[in-house]
Amino acid sequence: MALFDACVDLNPHQIEAALFALRSPLSKGAILCDEVGLGKTVEAGLVLCQAWAERKRRLLVICPASLRKQWAQELEEKFNLPCTILDSRSYRLAQKAGNPQPFDSDKVVITSFNFASRMRGEVRAISWALCVIDEAHKLRNAYRPSNKMGKNIRWALEDRKKVLLTATPLQNSLLELFGLSTILDEMIFGDVSSFRTQYTNACADLYSLRDRISGFCKRTLRRQVTEYIQ
Repeated sequence: MALFDACVDLNPHQIEAALFALRSPLSKGAILCDEVGLGKTVEAGLVLCQAWAERKRRLLVICPASLRKQWAQELEEKFNLPCTILDSRSYRLAQKAGNPQPFDSDKVVITSFNFASRMRGEVRAISWALCVIDEAHKLRNAYRPSNKMGKNIRWALEDRKKVLLTATPLQNSLLELFGLSTILDEMIFGDVSSFRTQYTNACADLYSLRDRISGFCKRTLRRQVTEYIQ
């Protein structure tokens, strides 16, 4: 359904990634982690567009502040989705205009990590149909008690369906992958001690880990796309 509204040239891997994120109504979400430049924004746009076509109206995008306008432009121009950017100023103006809950919108709400964290109570109060988190690796330490922003966003979006976008789901430690998984669902791997025991010691079962993440994590490499085109 989403393809009817999309004004963008699509590649097969982008459609496959969108279908991966949409495939299970029981799933709490997915991590789309294609290499840089392969169109993760387009993949997320397809998922948002499909939700819109199904008349789901509580849609949220959380991204770095510098990317908010870019997200709004992409969704409006390529997918014909109406958007509203919420920050401190626009939030206050909306309230002064008579809207006590600016996050409760019939448009796609786009906001920054910091504002979503600060307004966690208001974000949690909305029954979001779908939440897209861009540059999700910024939340890779969300499992740590000291990571306030990660904890706040994880709590605010608890039990909501999410699509996480990142080109670098893993940089220095497997615990970063664990941290991202807790944003989707804290029960995927259990607690951090169990994860360490199973996957970070000398006897780690990495084949089992690969099998488990295949259910919620999809990555396409640039060489795979090149090989397909050739």
